[in-house]
Amino acid sequence: MSEATRVHWDTRHRVHDDLASGGHTGLDRAGNEIFYAVRLGALLPLIGDVSDGAAPLFVLDAGCGKGHFARALARCGHRVDAFDVSEEAVAHARARGGGPRWAVASLDEWRSPWPYDVVLCVDVLFHLLDDAEWAAGLRNLASLVRLTGRLILTDEDPGTRRPRGEHILHRPAAEYTGLLAPLGLRHTLFTPYGFRENEVGFHVFTRTR
Repeated sequence: MSEATRVHWDTRHRVHDDLASGGHTGLDRAGNEIFYAVRLGALLPLIGDVSDGAAPLFVLDAGCGKGHFARALARCGHRVDAFDVSEEAVAHARARGGGPRWAVASLDEWRSPWPYDVVLCVDVLFHLLDDAEWAAGLRNLASLVRLTGRLILTDEDPGTRRPRGEHILHRPAAEYTGLLAPLGLRHTLFTPYGFRENEVGFHVFTRTR
């Protein structure tokens, strides 16, 4: 990941509060509280809000920001690893604690000695404007998913590429599928957030081989 990208996210997490920094900078705090609640409400049915204490799900939150979703999943009983490229964000997450194991890394840097039941990447990939960086991060995340496990990522499904502002590029599901299908992951579901005019949602890919 470029140094400019790291600086951008460190600055964003330093300037904005715990919700706006990883939510929507155009919303007030109440709006962001609703935005987080809506996304979590859509996410939990995909992962599960109850974990078997004897065999909890092993979850990776890639690009965790200040840790809102990672802490929520840990509260559900899942074992959670979480990382972000922003040292500012991870320092904040560590200070809050909440159960996950926190680390600083970019999407293409994270390594694990074991595969995950669920690899989660919320509102991160469409911020990667460089195609090579996007592809490298996505390939690495795919490599971390166990057989029958799920890669859950977020983007719109606009049909064609759609840039939005200076830091967002929405890619169609076909681009994600084109990269992930040869790696053994099948697109099984798209669930929109359903939040106001936001067209982003959760794309679920399941490892079949």
